[in-house]
Amino acid sequence: MAQQQPIFILPEGAFRTTGRDAQRNNIAAAKAVAETVRTTLGPRGMDKMLVDTLGDITITNDGATIVEEMNVEHPAAKMVVEVAKTQDSEVGDGTTTAVVLTGEFLSNSEKLLDQRIHPSIIARGYRMAAKKAHDILPKMSTSVTLKDEKLLREIAETAMTGKGAEAAKEGLSELCVGAIMQIAEVNNGVVTADLDNVQVEKKAGGSTSDSELIRGIIVDKERVHSRMPKRVANAKIALLDSAIEISKTETDAKISITSPDQIQAFVAQEEKMLKDMVDVVVKSGANVLFCQKGVDDLAQHFLAKAGILAIRRAKKSDMEKLAKATGASIVTSVKELGKADLGFAKTVEEVKIAGDEMIFVRDCKNPKAVSLLIRGGTEHVIDEVERAVKDALGGVAAALEVGKIVAGGGAPEIELAKQLREYADTVGGREQLAIDAFADAVEIIPRTLAESAGMDAIDTLVKLRAEHEKGNKNTGVDVNNGRTADMWKLGIIEPLKIKTQAVQSAAEAAEMILRIDDVIATKSSGGGMGGMPPGGMGGGMGGMGDM
Repeated sequence: MAQQQPIFILPEGAFRTTGRDAQRNNIAAAKAVAETVRTTLGPRGMDKMLVDTLGDITITNDGATIVEEMNVEHPAAKMVVEVAKTQDSEVGDGTTTAVVLTGEFLSNSEKLLDQRIHPSIIARGYRMAAKKAHDILPKMSTSVTLKDEKLLREIAETAMTGKGAEAAKEGLSELCVGAIMQIAEVNNGVVTADLDNVQVEKKAGGSTSDSELIRGIIVDKERVHSRMPKRVANAKIALLDSAIEISKTETDAKISITSPDQIQAFVAQEEKMLKDMVDVVVKSGANVLFCQKGVDDLAQHFLAKAGILAIRRAKKSDMEKLAKATGASIVTSVKELGKADLGFAKTVEEVKIAGDEMIFVRDCKNPKAVSLLIRGGTEHVIDEVERAVKDALGGVAAALEVGKIVAGGGAPEIELAKQLREYADTVGGREQLAIDAFADAVEIIPRTLAESAGMDAIDTLVKLRAEHEKGNKNTGVDVNNGRTADMWKLGIIEPLKIKTQAVQSAAEAAEMILRIDDVIATKSSGGGMGGMPPGGMGGGMGGMGDM
């Protein structure tokens, strides 16, 4: 009998991991990412120093920043990074929680896989548990509105605790709540707060407590002419989308000049056109002009003569924010500019901060776009303060948009785990084991908080479970005093959306990774997966072992 030839369907250099090996590799990669960020959770969380290929340093304990900067290559680990990105874009805070939950869901599923429980049964159990969690979490929440300024401040403080901004968190939380309350809009009882309308500007120098909320906009530009006023009170602001320059004609034109007089007349005509443009601005009553395009040198002279403070080449995003803050209309043609298009600000001034000139548009009437100026001793400090502020802004906005908040400190997770176990008993079958595993995984949050505070994790969990059995739903881990306490009384509060989104995203990612039983990698994939040796995580995690 002739020997059968082997059939090759994959190119040379490709590799394939199947079945249990594929699952183990994927779970190990996801767990490695989760384990890296786990130690950053909570007020006593540690920071990570991330060094990129150029030697630039980032020091942070913000989950989204860590997973993004880590340059992860393993495909399953990339899915965990996606969880963090989704959490960050949807809520703006709680990224570490989402990543840690994903890792723990997979870790607990591994124990079930070892008991020969089929991955699809585990995935189904997880789906049922996530659906039930979606019903349980809102029932333990409390309502919050724009009037509850104290609660909103506590949400902002909770979001900043444990980050570089903690020393000045009271002042910063006041600024964050002030910013959100200023830009929030209520339609049919629903609050919307678009974070794009809060501009965060950072400048090194001074201390974090020097940060301030500008009820208006900061534009990172300087006035175009030194003879223009540096400060304008009761500013009437014109926003122009076209250049104050003589533009070239659309068609190719040739001008024949035969005598010097014609040159003189030509120059005089150009000068008159520019003067006419400036006159329109002056006639409108504007004393401050923001121009999105260029301003001719001669026009600058005329504007300075008229006592108008002008800024050229302003960014489109700045122009839109200025329109929202000052109430001005962005005008496309100079000729169309009129009194009705102007906006108002109490003062517009050029200020030198950390060696850079910036234009401050302050004290607008009911601005719908505001700026936060963040100060700090060094670049690394203000970068971390900025991340903390963005988390706080996201947390306050998420709380108002959903209108629901829960206690922090691991209290909702303990309560959720308790109720999920009760639900598991009613399900029966092998799915019950998966729901129990899901409930155990959720407790990783209070367990990590206890560990980072130097408490005994098991004793703490036992105490918390006992308190929750008695009906004390808000009992969580008081990290600062190393005990269990009522989180609500301590003012440790989080938006409900952080919890629901984290559980949902983490459960979905864990399900997806569990259902993979075959990993096929070819060299043509650009070296990402192709660089992974069979049966291992390889260099995929990008030197994470050293972290």
